[in-house]
Amino acid sequence: MRIALASPPIPKSLENALTTLTALVKSAAESKAEIICFPESYLPGYPGMGYSESDRSAPSLTRALEQVTALARQNSIAIIVPMDWHSEGGLQNVAFVISPDGEVIGHQSKNQLDPSEDEMWVAGTERQLFEINGVKFGISICHEGFRYPESVRWAAQAGAAIVFHPHFTGSDETGKVITRWGDPDSPYYEKAMLMRSIENTIYFASVNYASKYQESATSLIDPDGNCIAYQNYGESGLLIRDIDISLATGRLAKRFKKELY
Repeated sequence: MRIALASPPIPKSLENALTTLTALVKSAAESKAEIICFPESYLPGYPGMGYSESDRSAPSLTRALEQVTALARQNSIAIIVPMDWHSEGGLQNVAFVISPDGEVIGHQSKNQLDPSEDEMWVAGTERQLFEINGVKFGISICHEGFRYPESVRWAAQAGAAIVFHPHFTGSDETGKVITRWGDPDSPYYEKAMLMRSIENTIYFASVNYASKYQESATSLIDPDGNCIAYQNYGESGLLIRDIDISLATGRLAKRFKKELY
């Protein structure tokens, strides 16, 4: 499968996010990618950054999702689009999966919130496995993929060959400029990416925004725990790679004896 991992800049508005998303989807489709994944809460943008109430409203987000489904259909590419979403229980952090035919085949909610996010979202309660072009995959969103490895293990045990990990670390305002992937002096995020792949023997595709003070790179980790590709820090664009599904055996995940815990 050829996958595309999108590293857009932090959007200025919902309209700006959709404009960038459209350009990146078209570019990925031209490169024959079968699926493209965007960072956490990409529509309308991560909370707390001054987005208007109009951009964050249910009607605006519904229209945005309709635009993305049309884009998937027009370009014959599957899209993972993380969004804020108004549910019956409150605002959730979710990632919609859209087929190349433009059908919403499901969504994964963020079920494990960071304590700092308790005022932003309502946690979800369910996990889902997805399939595109015969390839099964799961989604684990930011904090839960970094600090709750069970979210990735669940997908691997269910047969996922790859888990997509939309996340957001970093800032355009303050921070440290990182130049070396996996640097021991950098935050732990990239080390956690390695563990999520090697402890399950699957691919792990972690997707971040491009920002001035990025704390983790958009990265693709193979089933042996090797970082086989990453997007340069602060550089917006696409990371496109072919993955060999036969290598994602899930061997270690399947040996996990969950009944003991």
